[in-house]
Amino acid sequence: MEHIYQYAWIIPFIPLPVPIAIGLGLLLVPAATKSIRRIWAFPSVLLLSIVMLFSADLSIQQINGSPIYQYVWSWTINNDFSLDFGHFMDPLTSIMLILITTVGIMVLIYSDNYMSHDQGYLRFFSYMSFSNASMLGLVTSSNLIQIYFFWELVGMCSYLLIGFWFTRPLAASACQKAFVTNRVGDFGLFLGILGLYWITGSFEFRDLFEIAKNLIDNNGANSLFLTLCASLLFVGAVAKSAQFPLHVWLPDAMEGPTPISALIHAATMVAAGIFLIARLLPLFTVIPYIMYIISLVGIITILLGATLALAQRDIKRSLAYSTMSQLGYIMLALGMGSYRAALFHLITHAYSKALLFLGSGSIIHSMETIVGYSPDKSQNMALMGGLTKYVPITKTSFLLGTLSLCGFPPLACFWSKDEILNDSWLYSPIFAIIACFTAGLTAFYMFRMYLLTFEGHLNFNFKNYSGKKNNAFYSISIWGKKGQKAIKKKKNLSTMNNNQRGFLFSKKTYPIDGNVRNMIQPLITIKNFPNKKTSTYPYESDNTMLLPLFVLVLFTLFVGSIGIPFGQGRIYFDILSKWLTPSINLLHSNSNNFFDWYEFVINAIFSVSIAYFGIFIASLLYGPAYSYFQNLNLINFFVKTGPRRLVWDKIINVIYNWSYNRGYIDIFYEKTFTRCIRGLAELTQFFDRQVIDGITNGIGVTSFFVAEIFKYLGGGRISSYLFFFLVYVSIFVLIYYFYFLF
Repeated sequence: MEHIYQYAWIIPFIPLPVPIAIGLGLLLVPAATKSIRRIWAFPSVLLLSIVMLFSADLSIQQINGSPIYQYVWSWTINNDFSLDFGHFMDPLTSIMLILITTVGIMVLIYSDNYMSHDQGYLRFFSYMSFSNASMLGLVTSSNLIQIYFFWELVGMCSYLLIGFWFTRPLAASACQKAFVTNRVGDFGLFLGILGLYWITGSFEFRDLFEIAKNLIDNNGANSLFLTLCASLLFVGAVAKSAQFPLHVWLPDAMEGPTPISALIHAATMVAAGIFLIARLLPLFTVIPYIMYIISLVGIITILLGATLALAQRDIKRSLAYSTMSQLGYIMLALGMGSYRAALFHLITHAYSKALLFLGSGSIIHSMETIVGYSPDKSQNMALMGGLTKYVPITKTSFLLGTLSLCGFPPLACFWSKDEILNDSWLYSPIFAIIACFTAGLTAFYMFRMYLLTFEGHLNFNFKNYSGKKNNAFYSISIWGKKGQKAIKKKKNLSTMNNNQRGFLFSKKTYPIDGNVRNMIQPLITIKNFPNKKTSTYPYESDNTMLLPLFVLVLFTLFVGSIGIPFGQGRIYFDILSKWLTPSINLLHSNSNNFFDWYEFVINAIFSVSIAYFGIFIASLLYGPAYSYFQNLNLINFFVKTGPRRLVWDKIINVIYNWSYNRGYIDIFYEKTFTRCIRGLAELTQFFDRQVIDGITNGIGVTSFFVAEIFKYLGGGRISSYLFFFLVYVSIFVLIYYFYFLF
């Protein structure tokens, strides 16, 4: 057993041969490498499968009672400073390894068909393999410096993957926005690491936890400064996991390919922030106020993400806000100290959300055959509907993922979310009310998404559009000055020319900045590569895309069983608790060995009833029976014309505008931080050009004129030199004479 743990350091390096080989191949023999490009998917899946088997073996040993293992070797030693590298194997590490590898393998298999038409196929798989390697290195790190190193690599991979289609200005702007937003969190993380090292003198986790606890117990450190350092560490996790207020990059990150959304926004990048909080939880539990701050940010994010998902039209952005809200549940559980519930929901949510993202990709893939490579149509749920008979397998898998996320038994997320809701009642009734209310909102917007996409009638005339040539989607960079000024006159998007295309989700239209007009290209340029099929109606995806959906459906159905208690009487046993026992002991948490099924059933009935109510409201507003209830005129029955009807309409408009405009948070950041930074940059530029450069240029110009004057004083005649010499001497004598005389 120990022999296997000693060689666990090789885990992050196993996926690396793929990006290295692809890079060398494109550099040395590009034609041959591109000609066999579909073969590169096989080694990508194979190497990650090897890591999965290795991780499964480690996880089984953890479940069977293996202790926490740490292996460290010195990288540099200088006097009292020593920087070590190594790997840290505990239940949290093994859980993350299983999530990264299983979801990663499914995404790689799915991407082979999804990206087969794209010229960047090789670049895509090299980015994906390098991202997996970076995340594997992050979760196996043994100290904060090593985590920070891989943390930045994960951020770099996210930047490359979000901006994969960099010829689209929206994608280019999205990756820049993600990069800048995460710089804020990464800077805070770096300052927190340095501050903790100044206090404790160590980067290693075990030493850090023990020293910090002793310092706090013996009043050996300034509690305010220690709280500040812990808060800075938390800022890094807030940005990476898209928690309020650094969540603004996540919906824009949907500009990347759909498999990227399934990978980095379900099991990897956004999970990195959760992993950091879970890893440092023994430190946070002994520092005042930090746990409350974590739970407060979590509950705000839960409610904000759910409300922002209510009126979104883009299917991927709706799922992005859902991810934000569900990660808020995990953050709330960590802030409450419910370590088991947090990791349980991390597992169940990862598989359910990966299933939903890949399902949405299958929908988009089928819609693109009708409306061309145009995200404003192929991702717009308002233009879908009635897809059940065309994509029945995708519909079934999407429905199961939706039910799981809504918390319906016996699907995966029911067990974990219900545990978080139960713990929240013990922690804070106010937080519990908000969490339960958000559970109803989750059921509402998830079934709104499902009903708009699959039920009802076709909302788009496929026959009339299918004969048209595929259009390229042109978008606008948010960084241009002209792009921020809206055209006052409303125009129909279908009648606008390419110089007046607008944002996908705005009621206003925007002119294209002249600076980016020359950069605008079609979303995907096909040359010497097979095109996607076209048909009159949508069609089901190929088997290589349906296989990952089927596997993820199995996970969604059965992965919740690892947390279901078994046993006789009130003594229970479940796999997850046994798996997490070493970590729970490290947290000095008193785990309860008793389980009351009666109390659990009562709480489950309450939470499922809330979900049923949310689904009922969604069915009334968006389901097939909408026309029937509309004919009944229920709104006019309860809220008749007059002041009450005006108030009702105003409330609905406020809720819709709040959700549609992303809570006005992006607008607030634009008018405050962005404009202030731009103003400061312009002021600095003025000072640099007019003052700094002005002084330098002024000295040069003055020297030029002085030289010109002296040039005419020298004519080359000795008589002139003698004359000026006598004049200078005479002036000097006169000054000397009058000075001593008077």
